[in-house]
Amino acid sequence: MKVLVLCSGGDGAGMNRFVYNLFAAFKGEAYFALSGFKGLIDNQIFPLKDVATKEQRDLAGSVIGSSRCPEFKERELFQIALKNARKFDCVVILGGNGSERGAKELFDNGVNTIFVPGTIDNDVNGSSYSIGFSTAVNECVYAVQHTMPSIKTMGDSCLFEVMGRQHPAIAQAVAERVKADLCISTKKELDYEKIKDVVLQKMIKNQSACIIVRENLENIEKIADKVNKLLGMEVVKFQVVGRTQRGGTPTKEELLMADKFSKEVISLIRQKVFGVRVLADQERNIFVDEFECL
Repeated sequence: MKVLVLCSGGDGAGMNRFVYNLFAAFKGEAYFALSGFKGLIDNQIFPLKDVATKEQRDLAGSVIGSSRCPEFKERELFQIALKNARKFDCVVILGGNGSERGAKELFDNGVNTIFVPGTIDNDVNGSSYSIGFSTAVNECVYAVQHTMPSIKTMGDSCLFEVMGRQHPAIAQAVAERVKADLCISTKKELDYEKIKDVVLQKMIKNQSACIIVRENLENIEKIADKVNKLLGMEVVKFQVVGRTQRGGTPTKEELLMADKFSKEVISLIRQKVFGVRVLADQERNIFVDEFECL
């Protein structure tokens, strides 16, 4: 059975373990589309044995590449991708909600697809976990814990911008782990007076405030500037955690979840069950569901 795997959207730690497990199961019958849907359009499809190695299976990133591919929505280019996808008995797609829409579109046009959540934002509808989330949170925690000692030494407070696109999961998980003084994960929570009060209360106690802010709410430098103006002093610093969230060594939980997802996918392929998404419930147990009507 010829199996094709691709990663779509942003990369996440744990993807390499998932990809390697598919290779280990299907060997010479396993292939990958380079950089996701883009590779499917450009027919950049290669044997998985060329890149899936034991040495790289537990590294961050994606050895098969990943990208955002808005061109996939263009009818002419979709038809090219569809033609290439039909050469395989099954196409496994790792990504977020947009990638699931792509998987469903292929399935609706006769391609046997299976979708797996793979996004650090942990925002796939219906799943409590996406590959990449645990490591992203862990890297944010590391950044906060290794920055705050210097912030405290200088008598300042700090805003830490973390990823998440439009979803609060990373910000909330990081804030809980580091016992942050404030978590701003939605537009509604972006209250400058409240931020000022939190910073001021910590200053009165000769302490420093640690505040977690989800990206895409407001420019983090502008938030710091506005709060400093309200305070009448330059005591609020900021740090963008950024892409280090994607590059950390996969956590034990990450590798465990990648193994769980891949085990279920391999079983589904062998049973010839397609047109489904493989998700995780609140207890991190894996279950299978139909595509959403997106």
